[in-house]
This record gives sequence, C-alpha cells and structure tokens, in this order.
Amino acid sequence: MKRTLETLLVEQCAPTLAGVKPASLFRYQPGEERPGKEAVDGLRKDLATSGLTLRILRVCGQTGAYMLYLYRAQWLHQILADSSNQAFLQKQGYRLECGIDGILRQLSDRLCMEREYPHEIGVFLGYPLEDVVGFIENRGRNYVCCGYWKVYGDPAAALKRFECYRRCMADYKERIRKGIPLARLVVAA
Repeated sequence: MKRTLETLLVEQCAPTLAGVKPASLFRYQPGEERPGKEAVDGLRKDLATSGLTLRILRVCGQTGAYMLYLYRAQWLHQILADSSNQAFLQKQGYRLECGIDGILRQLSDRLCMEREYPHEIGVFLGYPLEDVVGFIENRGRNYVCCGYWKVYGDPAAALKRFECYRRCMADYKERIRKGIPLARLVVAA
C-alpha cells in the first residue's frame, strides 16, 4: 500500500481519529510522490468538518519534514483548563492567557528553538500529569512500565489505555487497507 499523508495519519493517529485520545503527534516527510503543505492544508480542511484540528508545529530546515499535531479542540481545552496542568505549564514558562492558539505557538517555538525536547508535550497529548512530571524529574529512567509513554503513576490504568490504543490502531490500519476512506473513519467531536 502506498504511504500517503492520509495513511500515515491513520497509522499514527488512529486513537485520536476514533475519539479515544485527545491528540497525537507525528512526523510527515513530503517527497516527490508526497506533496507538502498543500496536502496538509487539504487534510486540515477535511478534518475540521469533524471537529479535529491538524496543525504544523514545526518544519525541519534540513529535511523539510513536518511535525504535525492532530487534536480535538474541546478535549484539549479541558486539559488546558485543569488547574494542575495550568500550574505545571506555568512553571514550565508557558503564558496561559494567550488561549489555545497562543499556547500551541509557544509549544511550536520550543520545538523549533530549544536544544532539548520539550517533554511537557505529554500534557498536550493527554498523558497523565504524574507521568509527564515523573519523566522530567527522572530524566526518562525509573519508570514502572512503558508503552505509548513511560509510566510513573498508575500502571494498571496506563496498560488499559495502551491496549485500547493498540486495538484501535490495528482496527484502523485494517480498515484503511481495505480501502475505507478516511472520512468514514473519523469520529466527529
């Protein structure tokens, strides 16, 4: 199967497309057979009708690869409205008065300008705050289990979510392989 932007989106973001995860992040490398920004813009418009937002967080100056962020705006708003998440992000230097767009611009700037990866991105992906903080404090070591992220809090809850994501990804990959169009795979927000 030809790997298009749509198939890559399904492979990397199935739980977000299905409505079981608030957001996903993935890398897209345009090429001769893969258009760049125009393909992203077209897909962005298609997804917006279902309440999903596709945003370019970063474009690599060397390779031209895109770091794309797919999210459910209402769910992200709830995450960013949580007082614990707000306190954490403010401690990380985020200005929250800018609203979601402004906060995502700050995240984009951090992806582009900082030498170290901004690990607070886990909050934007819907990871439990205790796992995000645990990862930062332990520098990625001493976790209790590992799957879609490193877990420092409740391993039973995390393993349950990992299994849900795994099943969702397998199901969506099979559906796209069978030729089901992306529009029929997206669960509206």
